[in-house]
Amino acid sequence: MNFQGTRIVDLAAGSVATGLYILKQKELRKAQSGKLFVNMDFSDKTGTVNAKIWDATPELFDGLQVNKIYYVKGRVDLWNGVLQLTVDKYKMAEPEIQEKIEDFVPSAPEKPEEMLAYIEQCVESFENDDLRLLVRYFLETNKEKLLYWPAAKSLHHAVRSGLLYHIKRMLMNAQGVANVYEGINKDLLFAGIILHDMDKLNELESNTLGMADYTVEGQLLGHIPMGILSIQRMSDDLSIDPEITLMLQHMILTHHGIPEYGSPKPPMIIEAEILHLLDLMDARIYDFTESLQNVEPGEFSEPVWSMDKRRLYKHKI
Repeated sequence: MNFQGTRIVDLAAGSVATGLYILKQKELRKAQSGKLFVNMDFSDKTGTVNAKIWDATPELFDGLQVNKIYYVKGRVDLWNGVLQLTVDKYKMAEPEIQEKIEDFVPSAPEKPEEMLAYIEQCVESFENDDLRLLVRYFLETNKEKLLYWPAAKSLHHAVRSGLLYHIKRMLMNAQGVANVYEGINKDLLFAGIILHDMDKLNELESNTLGMADYTVEGQLLGHIPMGILSIQRMSDDLSIDPEITLMLQHMILTHHGIPEYGSPKPPMIIEAEILHLLDLMDARIYDFTESLQNVEPGEFSEPVWSMDKRRLYKHKI
């Protein structure tokens, strides 16, 4: 493949860009003029950019295939401080390029094997035999999936190996918290971090490129109640102490913090509270970084849905 296009991270306002990008999502909308347009996101290994095709038709929209690579040519504009691509020409890339799609997929910035090894090392340090047995069992039985699974379809850590990256960074932060504050059961906290999103593996279905969509169970139940059921099944199979099972279920149940975000109960043990805060912090920092990636210094981002539609500012310091 000799084509050398513009990487998304290198897009600059006022330029004309030509590149090879994956179509991540598409939506047919109607402008105030009444004309149709396609709102879409393109991505490559370096990032994601919003794009528009104006004066679209339903036939044009139907012909666009998500998770396929396209040659794209368009004008790069700055809209409300955010880079946006107005597509002039596009063409689906040849089959031999589609076969190399892994070269274009956004991935976690660390090797999945190294992230998993870090997590496994944490587990081996557990003093509690039941927690070590339970978490080790989860990691061993899901190792293949964990190496590429995203943490979400479209929100934080929605990249290849994103779930491991999310868990690892939370564990790193938890190490610091546990070293500062007393009265924390490190084994329980670390186990809760590793297991809190365990049923993202069943809430989502993903290919090895980390491109995911929701399963039927995922849409009807969600990963929190699914995780509580999975903990019970594993605990029954391994004869885990019922108190440990209950505490882990409580941590999974409460890690979103409030009912509006999917947790029907607030955290009632210190490890659950820390888990909730670390989860929120890691997700928010990820969203800040992603949302400001293509924003010029001194400008604001588009409203970020996952952060209550806040517009984030990229300072000049």
